[in-house]
Amino acid sequence: MSSSNKVFFGELFDAASGSYKSYINGQWLRSCSNKVVTITNPATRKEEFKVQACTREEIDAAYEGCTEAQKIWRQVPLWKRAEALRKVASVLREQRDTIAECLVNEIAKARKDSLSEVDRSADLIEYCAEEGIRLLSKGDFLTSDAFKGTDRTKLCLSSRVPLGNVLCIPPFNYPVNLAVSKIAPALISGNAVLVKPPTQGAVSGLHLAQCFDKAGVFPKGLVNFVTVRASENGDYLAEHPSNNCLSFTGGDVGLSLAKKVGMIPIQMELGGKDACIVCSDADLDLAAKHIIKGGFSYSGQRCTAVKVVLVEGEVADQLIEKVLGGVNKLTVGMPDDNCNITPVISETSANFIEKLVMDAKEKGAKFLTEYRREGNLIWPCLLDHVRPDMDIAWEEPFGPVLPIMRVSNTDQAVEHANKNRVALQSCVFTKDIEKAIKISDSVQSGTVQINGAPARGPDHFPFQGFRDSGIGSQGIANSIGMMTKTKTTVINLNSPSFTV
Repeated sequence: MSSSNKVFFGELFDAASGSYKSYINGQWLRSCSNKVVTITNPATRKEEFKVQACTREEIDAAYEGCTEAQKIWRQVPLWKRAEALRKVASVLREQRDTIAECLVNEIAKARKDSLSEVDRSADLIEYCAEEGIRLLSKGDFLTSDAFKGTDRTKLCLSSRVPLGNVLCIPPFNYPVNLAVSKIAPALISGNAVLVKPPTQGAVSGLHLAQCFDKAGVFPKGLVNFVTVRASENGDYLAEHPSNNCLSFTGGDVGLSLAKKVGMIPIQMELGGKDACIVCSDADLDLAAKHIIKGGFSYSGQRCTAVKVVLVEGEVADQLIEKVLGGVNKLTVGMPDDNCNITPVISETSANFIEKLVMDAKEKGAKFLTEYRREGNLIWPCLLDHVRPDMDIAWEEPFGPVLPIMRVSNTDQAVEHANKNRVALQSCVFTKDIEKAIKISDSVQSGTVQINGAPARGPDHFPFQGFRDSGIGSQGIANSIGMMTKTKTTVINLNSPSFTV
């Protein structure tokens, strides 16, 4: 970290406790709980950072600040909101190296990919500023005589208005990008935001908070970043009476939160067992390239990673040969060295991955690569002849492990994909566009990629899942729609108290 960045971010750090502060109502505060949350470096497995474990009273104060600031912000002209977001994007670009360094140390993301995440986040904020102006400057004008039996005695004006306070909970794997994908639509829409960064990624999130602070254009309390022990206060954050909207990306905890938050809009993405269907007529070189990229980018720790390959038997051997050749070229090591495969997020995660691999081994899966693990670092593992009775056929490993299932036909592949409880994305490789559309129509997932690996971006594309993969649709326009509601004003022209 450069000396200038140390000065820039110095106020975030509390020397007495050796921990990072939370950002509440425009101030960097040490929690009165005197408790901290420890962040372990996945690569070294040693303590890297500490953040505050905020109390319920501090959460209350943050929500109160949001509520008061939102009353001011909702009256700010749309073009000024957009200008404010552009200033944040500018500060974020200036601090890309510092934030990327945090990503390397907190979540073991390769440095080049960490820099890319920061750049992508700045791009997203800028696009959201422009898209927000286009979407929110529009309204509808209706006359009553369009409906049978009525006269032109009423005029109806409808527009989009903010919900109030939006609680944003991003995941560890994209703690900056998936934070701004929630924050930017909320702010351009006139809402206030309370952000609960993930534990692994919390310091990156607090540096993001500093970018909003240094932009110097938001009312104090409009943007709050609160770090908590999720086991103690996670539910309290979500169920708080001042919470008007929840945008969550993460794991199964989202299922329980969805049942607890009551009648507020919720936007959830909870992962997926993304299936890759390879037809017998596919371009196998293309399919192999995308399977490698889709299955092993960021060590497979992505909700949109290819998590099972369903290949028609007559081309399985050819495809496997090509995929194996690419897997053997992947580099394995530390994130500072920009390796393709870096340590997974935690020992708990590594143990879960190993459990799935060992179950497959016991049940007869063929190992195309040797299973190897050192601490949290797991070498890329390719499994063939995986069957439905193996846990790996259904569970998300969220690591560099890819199962291959041989199927008799595409109907069998679709049937398997549709039985999974998590159905975020899928992909199909074929040269026959009619077949591709037919399969896309049959597969029950939020997105079907044709001749390409699953991917969340570009960030303005709709992004959603089926079944337990989530509720609602993301993407900039969809998020703005979810974080606002329609309000109508009806003018009664025949009212005796109204003079034309």
